[in-house]
Amino acid sequence: MAQEHNMRRVTAIRNGTVIDHIPSGQAMRVLEMLAIDKSTSVPVSMVMNVPSKKMGTKDIIKVEDRELNQDELNRLALVAPDARVAIIRAYSVAEKLTIELGDEVTNVVSCTFSNCITTNPREPLAHRLKVMSREPLELRCHYCGRPQDLEELIHNLL
Repeated sequence: MAQEHNMRRVTAIRNGTVIDHIPSGQAMRVLEMLAIDKSTSVPVSMVMNVPSKKMGTKDIIKVEDRELNQDELNRLALVAPDARVAIIRAYSVAEKLTIELGDEVTNVVSCTFSNCITTNPREPLAHRLKVMSREPLELRCHYCGRPQDLEELIHNLL
């Protein structure tokens, strides 16, 4: 039984990205935020509800042959601000990337309110959402002040 507990649930990857410490049940949302779907040509591994000492349970995603860029990290911050991201090269951790959810999210997603000034193409304003609360995540548009629905924000990625 002890061996079974220590057994790896997902095999190691040669090159790619590992996203760990995703809040339990959020892996599908992370995949959607990163535009990883059935059309993605690289192997993707996902485990959900894995036991975690820090979190109770967590999700983990491994994406082979793809390294996340800063824009993708900014998107990830909206769903899993405390996640850990490791870039793997030749089966070893080459880099550890940090996700930073500051006081404002700029040019990552657009306001979900259809009458917001940011939806007017003649008003070239930066898309700015204020972080009102981290836990649970609450965002408000800098311009119109409307609270943002996370489900809708996924469809407003820039």
